[in-house]
Amino acid sequence: MARIAGVNIPTNKRVPISLRYIYGIGPKNALEICQALGIPEDRRVNQLTDEEILKIRELIDRDYRVEGDLRREVAMNIKRLMDMACYRGLRHRKGLPVRGQRTHTNARTRKGKAVPIAGKKKVTK
Repeated sequence: MARIAGVNIPTNKRVPISLRYIYGIGPKNALEICQALGIPEDRRVNQLTDEEILKIRELIDRDYRVEGDLRREVAMNIKRLMDMACYRGLRHRKGLPVRGQRTHTNARTRKGKAVPIAGKKKVTK
């Protein structure tokens, strides 16, 4: 199993697909990495040589912000918004959707499990 940027990437998948397991590398960046190093897109990770894996590791370390550094930067950006007490920061602080989504219905991912209201009874007809 190849280890790149502190992540074990799957060995039996194609290289562009397996690079996406690294936080901060999506489809576009994975293809750019393969093209920059001249690795065919249909090559599997277990077919890569140690030299190619080393080149991928060096390219990612040099040109991309991934994993811990990127997570830390995102967390600091959110903390900065919360400290400024701007609208987006207040939404983060309250655990509500930040980008204008409706909250009357839906938004369960941000709001958490629905809590029943005490004393409210179902009306039967």
